[in-house]
Amino acid sequence: MEYRNLGKSGVKVSEVSLGSWLTYGGATENETATACVHRAYELGINFFDTANVYARGESEKVVGAALKNFARDSYVLATKVYFPMGDGPNDRGLSRKHIMEQCHLSLKRLGTDYIDLYQCHRYDEGVPLEETLRALDDLVSQGKVLYVGVSEWKAAQIGDALQLADKLNLDRIVSNQPYYNMTGRGLEEEVLPLCEKEGIGQVVYSPLAQGVLTGKYQPGQKPPEDTRAADPQQNMFMGGGKLDDAQLERVQKLKPIAEREGMGMAQMALAWCLRKPIISSVIIGASRPQQVDDNAAASGKKLSDETLKEIDATLGV
Repeated sequence: MEYRNLGKSGVKVSEVSLGSWLTYGGATENETATACVHRAYELGINFFDTANVYARGESEKVVGAALKNFARDSYVLATKVYFPMGDGPNDRGLSRKHIMEQCHLSLKRLGTDYIDLYQCHRYDEGVPLEETLRALDDLVSQGKVLYVGVSEWKAAQIGDALQLADKLNLDRIVSNQPYYNMTGRGLEEEVLPLCEKEGIGQVVYSPLAQGVLTGKYQPGQKPPEDTRAADPQQNMFMGGGKLDDAQLERVQKLKPIAEREGMGMAQMALAWCLRKPIISSVIIGASRPQQVDDNAAASGKKLSDETLKEIDATLGV
């Protein structure tokens, strides 16, 4: 396993990280989830990502319990705040009240004294940015949070946060967690150029496009029963043309390229994301330890410029 700095910060995270969206605390049995976390740790993965809203707190509990036997300083633990955690008017968003309360609840669920990376899960138009940044800065000052990041913020929102933090001498965000993969490249238009300029590391989620880029979904065929697309608990984000036959046919044409490179399809898709130094880590989702083994092997793999051009041509980019 190879490691990269999280943006311009000093902390190093594994190129491949393990997430828990749609899996741990819900669709995946806790025993299996623990086995995946343990296998990831054995393979050198030191970065584990979750969120308070995943299974309404259950994911944090599972991840925290799975990590409890490992030295706390040997891994980087990330979670998030923003989405509703209750029915009350203050049970959501990025107000000081919600951030502070949810941070304390996340610490309790995770069974830890501090969170390495605390991320704003989305931007909150209804709360002054200064209020949000000051609350996060206070958590850093208190030692409850070590680094601050965001997820799915627009370039202008990230830029505003950086400028305001510099003006008020507040702790700067170090990372952004965006959707990014071979078939979903919207990040490259505005967000990536800004983050490359400012040194904001990208912690990519869905680098395999919900499993589509593994090649396991065949055009004109029903999804295999043991896949995410066939599971009603996990397939709510499989829209947007991911299972479109034309898209699946293009993905199938990537197989000879991966074979020539001596990689599996998933490994090539992860290596494609990691081709950019600003990508600090790619978050995988695993429901079996074997998937962790396969995905972790992508670390350190390189794709030539010729191969990258061939991938673009095959996908029609």
